[in-house]
Amino acid sequence: MSGGGMESINNSRGGGKGREMKRCGFQMPLHYPRYTRAEYEVMAEWKLDCLLAQYGLHPHVSGDVEHKRKFAMGAFLWTY
Repeated sequence: MSGGGMESINNSRGGGKGREMKRCGFQMPLHYPRYTRAEYEVMAEWKLDCLLAQYGLHPHVSGDVEHKRKFAMGAFLWTY
């Protein structure tokens, strides 16, 4: 484009003079989980793993199920 310094972007996978937009593998969910503190305290480890993975946090959390519960409550509850 002339004048404004704007760059055109080509979203198509075909040719073109614009830059292609590439997507990464992670997509942030739209809402926070709505579990209560009591639900986190009895949540199974597999469910915690799925929840943390959904928000891209699973690789950063290691340890036993109690550590994962505390991490999830700290990350997702407004008042911990």
